[in-house]
Amino acid sequence: MEETYVPQETAELSEEQLSELLRIRRDKLSALREAGKDPFAVITYPQTHHSTEIVAQYDALEGKEVSIAGRMMSKRIMGKASFAHLLDGAGDIQFYVKRDDVGEEAYADFKAYDIGDIVGVKGFVFKTRTGEISVHATGITLLSKSLRPLPEKFHGLKDPELRYRQRFVDLFMNAGVRETFKKRSAIIAEIRRYLDSEGFMEVETPVLNTVASGASARPFVTHHNTLDIDMYMRIATELHLKMCIVGGLERVYEIGRLFRNEGMDAMHNPEFTTIEIYQAYTDLRGMMTLCEQIMSRCSKLVNGTTKITFQGQEVDLTPPFRRLTMNDAVKEYTGRDIYACASDEEARAIAKELGVELKDPESTKGKVLAELFDAFVESKLIQPTFITDYPIENSPLTKLKVGSKDIVDRFEVFICGHEYGNAYTELNDPIDQRARFVQQAKERQKGDDEAMQIDEDYTACLRRAASASASTVCACCLPTRRPSAIFCSSRQ
Repeated sequence: MEETYVPQETAELSEEQLSELLRIRRDKLSALREAGKDPFAVITYPQTHHSTEIVAQYDALEGKEVSIAGRMMSKRIMGKASFAHLLDGAGDIQFYVKRDDVGEEAYADFKAYDIGDIVGVKGFVFKTRTGEISVHATGITLLSKSLRPLPEKFHGLKDPELRYRQRFVDLFMNAGVRETFKKRSAIIAEIRRYLDSEGFMEVETPVLNTVASGASARPFVTHHNTLDIDMYMRIATELHLKMCIVGGLERVYEIGRLFRNEGMDAMHNPEFTTIEIYQAYTDLRGMMTLCEQIMSRCSKLVNGTTKITFQGQEVDLTPPFRRLTMNDAVKEYTGRDIYACASDEEARAIAKELGVELKDPESTKGKVLAELFDAFVESKLIQPTFITDYPIENSPLTKLKVGSKDIVDRFEVFICGHEYGNAYTELNDPIDQRARFVQQAKERQKGDDEAMQIDEDYTACLRRAASASASTVCACCLPTRRPSAIFCSSRQ
């Protein structure tokens, strides 16, 4: 009579049932130790192949001995023989265990193994009657004991936040998550390959700073015990990378962690990774080309195409991307031309008429424009779009556009209603830069805790003469920052 093993841990369990399962698993571990078979005493295992290699090279490996290792995700006991599935770092594969081949004692041990245990399997490659490529076990080793049961459907858990708090469980329960991690790694490697081939140098800059500058953001504050001073976790890598440009390194970039003590949502995390890229003797247009190339190349690498589907939206990442000024974008979606206003008061009146409550009751036209863009435009930019001509009020480190006193040479690239990159033609006038720092300091005194502080070291650096340059910033963290998320989602 066939015995079918149905793991009790896959059912929805009460606290009492779960406690009983935990006790049973602890008892099994104790029995193994008493028998001299402590799985946690096993240090190495001779893994010769991964699951995907065996499937891909079946013709060459059929009948050959292999050794695999991974987490046992299912088990089906049928009297004197059993089938199970093993998940390793590359994928999963079935293995077949027969009592007469592994011995009675080893088979009895195997029957007592639990779903979630880490096992090593030695055997030969074959196909079952149904044609599934499998490993016929000649030996099994318990490498680590799982003392907690696995969830039945990880995405069916009542607390979805558990996916982020216990990412390791999400990884081994969800093949899509593992694939996303692999794609993210490939994306970062491709960015490095491309930039290195274009003559850029990767550098590292300080994480701890005495001044929080380089972006408009609230910093994390820490304390340096030896120096007995408060310091800030960096909110941007910008200023130190610009110092590299001043020092004569004409093309530099850094892939690094940033820390911003702000709110959290599905698209923002206080700790995240960005790539910042700086190039001398170019401008915003050069950075647009660089940004387009990075995004299209990464999409081709991990998806095989630049035409993808992200969250139900069809997106084409084929260069060139659409270009639109911020004022024209607001005019397109609201019908109002903010820069045609004769005064700041007229611009504020338009915002009130459109139902937008301004953060600053004395907002200038530039601030009004930025808030109207956030309210009416950003979420509607589905296809890749460069928004240009930003107001100077929210771009204190950017060079003015030629012929303008209140518009800077900056772009942000938007896809599916979110920002994916930010770029500037960099301000290299030390007098203008310090004046903008002073204005930011005044904003900070008025209560804007995201306004920048005056960075005297940086302005001193600029006084040594900085070449004309441009930069771009692309966030590349997963899951809470975006480019790798969109590139990894073409088939979702």
